[in-house]
Amino acid sequence: MQHDYPAKKIDFAVVFSVSKANPNGDPLNGNRPRIDFAGHGEVTDVCLKRKVRDRLLDRFETLESSLKTGQDIFVQSDERRVDGAKNLRERAERVLTPDVMKNRDTAVKLACETWFDVRAFGQVFPFKAKKGKKSKGREGEDASEADSDGVSIPVRGPVTIQSAFSVERIDTESTQIVKSTSLEGDGEKRQSDQMGMKHRVHRGVYVTYGSINPQLAERTLFSDADAEIIKSILPKLFENDASSARPDGSMEVLKVIWWQQPGKAGKHSSAKVHRSLTVQPDGACTIASLDDLNHEIIDGF
Repeated sequence: MQHDYPAKKIDFAVVFSVSKANPNGDPLNGNRPRIDFAGHGEVTDVCLKRKVRDRLLDRFETLESSLKTGQDIFVQSDERRVDGAKNLRERAERVLTPDVMKNRDTAVKLACETWFDVRAFGQVFPFKAKKGKKSKGREGEDASEADSDGVSIPVRGPVTIQSAFSVERIDTESTQIVKSTSLEGDGEKRQSDQMGMKHRVHRGVYVTYGSINPQLAERTLFSDADAEIIKSILPKLFENDASSARPDGSMEVLKVIWWQQPGKAGKHSSAKVHRSLTVQPDGACTIASLDDLNHEIIDGF
């Protein structure tokens, strides 16, 4: 693989709307939409990265086999598994064989060349020893120590995505539903354990921010072409993501803002770049100008 590493600092933001949907339920709160202490809606970074991975799978499945090198996804959801691996360990061990694992640098390089999400977001590969001991992940341990105690290989990715928060406080609606149907009797009788609740956000506009670190990109072999792939799928973040909690059309990307500034360090911090964006409750955006900072506004799909 040839790599053209980003020689520029990249930041981005995604503005999206939610209408009568549950964008990210909290399992510890009856699956109600997540909110912070101020009453603003929240969609976690883990949830957003799951959607990015799914959209990457959508994209890569349509590629010709000759173009799929390095385009696999390591963390696949159960519904979207495309390689038949039963779990992450099986998927990892198909590539990171015992011989490969003898050299950490070789293992990291091969993992990053194989899986797009590893070189983008990073990953920890914890391998237990044959005795069942958990890896201690000691720095500087040699191959014999790794063989006896197991090995943990951390990969720190250049792409970060923050949790999304709504511009205003959200209102949550709750509806009682029948969550299961009994096979006994005529199907008309309802028992208490068959009833449930469905929660949704009436209306909200959310914003998430992210960045791509050029220094870390070199370490994980994340290229300019990879950055363009991330840029191309963000406007389609919620396509093919429908469920009973998120019907088609209930979540929509309104705008993607993509900032670039020359140099690996850039002239402005990510915090200052992100603050330059102001989002109104109706989704309208204004961007303050900063020296040596170029931005592109991309409409949602």
